[in-house]
Amino acid sequence: MSMDDSQITRTQWHRYVRARDAGHKEYVEEARKFDAFYYGEQWSEADRRVLEEAGRPALTINHILPAVNTVLGEQAANRADIRFKPRRKADADRAMMLQKLVQYILDDQKYDWKESEVFADGLINDRGYFDVRIDFDHNAFGEVKLDVEDPADIIPDPDAKSYDPEDWKEFFKTRWTSIDDIEVEYGKEKADAIRAHAELADHDDTLDCYRFQTTFGDTRSVAGQHGNEDRTIRSVRIVERQWRRPHKAKVFVGARGDIRPVPDAWTDDRAAAFARDNQLQIIDKTIMKIRWTVTAGNQVLHDDWSPYTRFTIVPFFPYYRRGRPFGMVRNLISPQEQHNKLSSQELHIVNTTANSGWMVEEGSLADGMSVNDLEREGAKTGLVLRYNPGTTAPSKIQPNQIPTGIDRLSMKSQASIRDISGIHDAMQGNASAEMSGRALQSQISRGQVQVQKPLDNLARTRHMIAQVILSLVQEYYTEERVLFISNDLDPNAEDEELVINQKTAEGIHNDITLGEYGIVVTQQPATDTFRDSQFNEAMQLASAGVPIPPHILVEYSHLAKRTEIADMLKRQQGMAEPTEQEMQMAQFQQQAQIQDIKLELGKKQAALQKLLAETGHIEAKTASEADPAAIQNQIRIMELQADVQKHLQQLEARIQLSEQSHKAQQKRQEQTSLTQMRGQNLQQETQISTAWINANRKDGEQRPARNDDAQTDE
Repeated sequence: MSMDDSQITRTQWHRYVRARDAGHKEYVEEARKFDAFYYGEQWSEADRRVLEEAGRPALTINHILPAVNTVLGEQAANRADIRFKPRRKADADRAMMLQKLVQYILDDQKYDWKESEVFADGLINDRGYFDVRIDFDHNAFGEVKLDVEDPADIIPDPDAKSYDPEDWKEFFKTRWTSIDDIEVEYGKEKADAIRAHAELADHDDTLDCYRFQTTFGDTRSVAGQHGNEDRTIRSVRIVERQWRRPHKAKVFVGARGDIRPVPDAWTDDRAAAFARDNQLQIIDKTIMKIRWTVTAGNQVLHDDWSPYTRFTIVPFFPYYRRGRPFGMVRNLISPQEQHNKLSSQELHIVNTTANSGWMVEEGSLADGMSVNDLEREGAKTGLVLRYNPGTTAPSKIQPNQIPTGIDRLSMKSQASIRDISGIHDAMQGNASAEMSGRALQSQISRGQVQVQKPLDNLARTRHMIAQVILSLVQEYYTEERVLFISNDLDPNAEDEELVINQKTAEGIHNDITLGEYGIVVTQQPATDTFRDSQFNEAMQLASAGVPIPPHILVEYSHLAKRTEIADMLKRQQGMAEPTEQEMQMAQFQQQAQIQDIKLELGKKQAALQKLLAETGHIEAKTASEADPAAIQNQIRIMELQADVQKHLQQLEARIQLSEQSHKAQQKRQEQTSLTQMRGQNLQQETQISTAWINANRKDGEQRPARNDDAQTDE
């Protein structure tokens, strides 16, 4: 190992230990406790054992679960709606294209479900994290990938006080992995070096770096107890650090002084052409750039400049105050523990008062019953006691009265949970049956105000997600791509074809790499809820007299065969897309109408010629005087000429309509064929690119933190 690698690993480990000891270890323990309380494991083992030995109950009445689930339901009912507004060097068409592309990426990555996971992590564990980067595993050109990270694996900058990672100096991602996985991902040489270092290292130096297990099944991970010769490595801690440091780089400078870094993936020619087309200058400037370092033990697995202009991590914090994030469960633990203890104590008092004991004169019990028998059987229902004549009858000991107010203490603790969480009975569907609808809606609205802050911070996280995706798309989606977008509201509808960066003779059409865009993030109801609201509004408008077509109402309904019914209604109204057979029939009818017009036109023209000849003959015979027959013929000639002109116009219109219909049909067929050809070409290009990458990748090649990052560097 070189001196540089030794310095890198030493610095990396010291920075990791500093961040870990600045509160992350305590946070991990707290997060485990928060998870346990959400699951319902709300008693420590020591407390439960003491209660069991004393014969006392340990009740768990979990009020945290429904409170958290109510807020999770609020999030699940409202999904992200991301839109882009054109700003500089952009237009509305490209903004709409970007909006569809980003929505396609989010749908492909199952973003809604992953967002629910991150939101739950934030509410329960105080923190939730996305990881957004370019992945090359399934696409040779690369595609945006979103992952959900375990909050225990992410260590944010301990010195940061901002919600946005753009203001952080560094963050760590750490995980335990096997030595075999390291060999597969980073090569045999690295794995052997880590194995050799672990076998010779002292226990104090490897407490948080290696996990050992002795041979023959002993899974204890403490090193040094049995000597170095009989232990093997179970797992190794990989420390991944993304951090900012000054770097001299090329940047674009606009006429107004705006500065944008030149993407690392761009060649000098492309950067120069982009600067020339947009009236920009390229200068050298020292900027803060992201460095990506990955180490394991004393080995540097990867150390290079990050291929991204942002950290790959995107956080979600339900509540955030000056660098201290916290969630919903943290403040509910104390009242929940109080409620469990009071409920358990209340049950214990009831149990003890139900069998308080007996006062028995010695030798008074008859039928051979002993005091031990009475102790064992004395609490049974319907017990009959016989005692010897002349002795004092056995009597029950008068139990102590239940302390006044203990039941009210339990109710107070329950009310504290409700007040702290902000989740009232109305939001959980437990409102009184006597409550009016207006009052119920008012209570629900007031309760929703209590949970607006986590949802507002979720909107902030969504905005950062959109920023990261926009940055990755404009930097890496540079080649022509054909995407097919589905209609969520109508799964049976045909997919919409979306072509980006299309190369034409005039240049690149739909070039999404150009321009700056503003991001607008709103929320809309989930698909089923949105369909219900649209259906109700459409029915109200139709009832008010708005002429909404019937097939629109059917499409917004929940009928099992709504698509077939809507198509039938559209055909009845003449609004449906014609089938191939219907188009052929329409074309045949158009041709028949053209022939009829031609025949009628021929008849009119023949009659006109005959009438003109007769009129000329009459005029020749009676040139000296006006003939009434000639005047009548002139009137008839004018009518026939008007009819001929009318038929000519109808013929011309029918011919034009037929030509337009034929051209539309040809265009539709050409688009279908072109779409199929593009899909085949894209598949072939992907296979060729993947085969080329695999053929040129050397065995044992060192790779960065993840496969997608290695291929990005290539």
